[in-house]
Formats: sequence, structure tokens, C-alpha cells
Amino acid sequence: MLAFDPLVLLDAALRGTLLALLLLLSAILGRDRPQLLVVRAGIALCLGLAVQVISATPWFEATVPRLWQAPLVAISVANAVLFWVFVQALFDDDYALRAMHLLAWFAVAALSALNCAVVAGSASIIAPLTVGLQRAIPLIFAILAALAAARNWRTDLVEARRRLRAFIVIAGSIYTVLLLLARLSSPQGRLAGGTAMADVLVLLLIIAIVTFRMLKLGHLDLFPLPAVSSKEQTFLQDDPLPLTAPDVGEDKLVIALQKLMQDERHYRSEDLTLASLAGKMQIPEYRLRKLINQQLGYRNFNAYINAFRLDEARAALADPARRDLPVLTIALTSGFQSIGPFNRAFKTATGLTPTEYRKENMADS
Repeated sequence: MLAFDPLVLLDAALRGTLLALLLLLSAILGRDRPQLLVVRAGIALCLGLAVQVISATPWFEATVPRLWQAPLVAISVANAVLFWVFVQALFDDDYALRAMHLLAWFAVAALSALNCAVVAGSASIIAPLTVGLQRAIPLIFAILAALAAARNWRTDLVEARRRLRAFIVIAGSIYTVLLLLARLSSPQGRLAGGTAMADVLVLLLIIAIVTFRMLKLGHLDLFPLPAVSSKEQTFLQDDPLPLTAPDVGEDKLVIALQKLMQDERHYRSEDLTLASLAGKMQIPEYRLRKLINQQLGYRNFNAYINAFRLDEARAALADPARRDLPVLTIALTSGFQSIGPFNRAFKTATGLTPTEYRKENMADS
């Protein structure tokens, strides 16, 4: 009669539960707008983690030939790149995938596959370098993800998403560091026994919390509305509809805020931030975030401010009386600090450069 190790059965049960949660999380991510980059990145990360859960099984690492393990190890290590991409897409509604991101994923996957199939355990002189680089990759991309989160977190106006993002970044970074330390302290970098069990438990806890939080979040809290074409997109005239009906107190704050922006043109202020605007209105930051998000429909503070700036710039560029005014002067007067960010924001909003927009409107006048 075969004897079963209870720990092996428990490990299998935990991994099965974790795989089921990862598939559920993939379904949640794709339930509304699967065409969004953040959704696709999240689904890819979930599937990559599922591969990692399978390939990190002690029995699998100990018995399966390394050549067969190589593709799964490649995907597992490259999850660090996917995590970085997912965090950037989650924090920035305007984030765009570039060739460098795909190149980074393929480079990490290729290096990890080569190490697993050929280099690791060999007498090659490059082994210490390539294996050391592979072990450093998760930490490098965890740091990059944390930096990306910190860079955009302050301008996020969706409170529920801010909390979820903070948890994902903090928990994901801690898990990455702990897993790296565990593999560095294990023979040949393999997880076994209690270490493997702890790895599954920590990842299971993180995924369970994220899945629970996302089940409670509305789709508008997590993801932006579908993008419209540049010809359909306008600023201020077509503001997003409020998500909640304002009460009397909130209505007064909205009027005061719009007075600051439209009448006093406070959006022109140098180094305008959410904190400085909240101080100007003498309300807490969280209340101003809620006001702009839930009453005016904006998800990002910079998008809200740039709506006013771009509206003024478009009016100036279309004004025949100001046809000789330099584009740089218009950009600076509208509140932009330099020509680069202005050109990028204008092209994103209209599909045209400021010069092209001016020529097109002058031709029509």
C-alpha cells in the first residue's frame, strides 16, 4: 500500500486552490474591457503566475529534466517584467506598451531558459554571471514597479483603486524579495519542504486578497472608459458625467473649484499640485480627490488640469488675431512648463501637433 506524505497532499491542495484563484482573477479582469492594455497585462501576469506555481512544485523541480523545465522557468522569471508592465498600465490610464517592454520580456525569458537548460550547474565561466543576473532580475523589476507606482500614485483620483494599487505594489514587491532570498538560500536555487509551502501560502494570500478586492470594485473604479477617437474627443464641453449626485455642500465646492479654474484660471499656476489646490480651497486632499473624481468624472488630476490648459491653447491656436503668437508662448501661457509635455498632451488629445492644428483651423477661417 502506497504511503502519502500529508505535506505533499497539502502542497498540492494549496497549489490547486491558487491556480483556481488565478483563473478566477483572469476572468474578473477580462469581464468588462478585455481590449485594454492593463487588462491584457493582468491576465498575462495571472497566467504566468499559474505557470510559476506549477513549475515551482518541489516534485517538478526535482524530477523533470532541466531541458523540459526551461520554458516554464523562462515564463516564471519573466513574470517580473509582466508585473512591471502591469503596474505601469494600472497606474497610468494613458500608458502605452512599447517595443522596449516586449524586448525586456523576451530577453529575460531567453536568459532564464538558457540558464536552466545549459548554463546552471555547468563549468562554464559565464555561469556565475548569467545565473547571478537571473536572480537579480526579479528584484530589479520590483524596484522599477515600485518607482512607477510612486511616480503616478499622487495624481490618481480613484480612492478605491489607489488602495488596491498600493497593496498590489507593496505585497508584490515584498513577495519578490522574499522569494529571491529563499532561492538564494536553497541548494541550486530550488524550493523544497517548508520553504516551498511558505511560498505558496504567501502568494495564495496575496491573490486571495486581490481577488476579493476586485470582486467588490466596480469596473469604473478599476479601469477607464473606452477611449474615443481624437476627432470625437473634446475638453470641458464634453466633461464626463458625474458618478454621484452632489449634495449641497459638495455642490458649493464644485462651484468654488470651477470658479478657481474657469474664472481665475488657477490652472496656469506654476507647479500646481493636488496638495496645493486642496490648500487653496482649504479642504483635505482626499476630499478634493473625491470631488474631482465623483462629481466631475475625472480619474487623474493631471487630466483634469490639462483639460483647462488644452482648451485655452486650442482657442489661442484657432484665433486669427493670434496667428503670429509662438506655440511656445501659448503653451507657457496655458500653464505648461515646457514645450515637450505640451506637444505630447496636445497630440494625444487632438491627433494633431499644435502647428498642424493651427494650420487646419486657419484654413477654415
